[in-house]
Amino acid sequence: MNDDLKAHLADAATWQRLLYMAFFVLVFNVAEVVIAAVVVFQAVVVLFTGQRNERALALGAQLGMYAYQILQFLTFNSDDPPFPFAEWPSGRAAVEVRSTPGPGGDGA
Repeated sequence: MNDDLKAHLADAATWQRLLYMAFFVLVFNVAEVVIAAVVVFQAVVVLFTGQRNERALALGAQLGMYAYQILQFLTFNSDDPPFPFAEWPSGRAAVEVRSTPGPGGDGA
């Protein structure tokens, strides 16, 4: 075997990252389910009240940012592992940026 390959296979930091990655794959799957629940909840709230739930907006923004952080870590675009090894994303910036108005034209 090549000496470089042996060194790469013996690198403890790489194996530690792989363990973190396995953990975050599971966390990402849980986050997907929670995001789906927030989507359904928000849709039901809008259907019955005609308004968005601000707390669900904030949670959705935070979960979206968290999922993004996980994907950045899993794809080696970031070396910083996300929560619980870092702070939970605030999500405020995502909530404050509104998309174009919906089908009703009023932004709701």
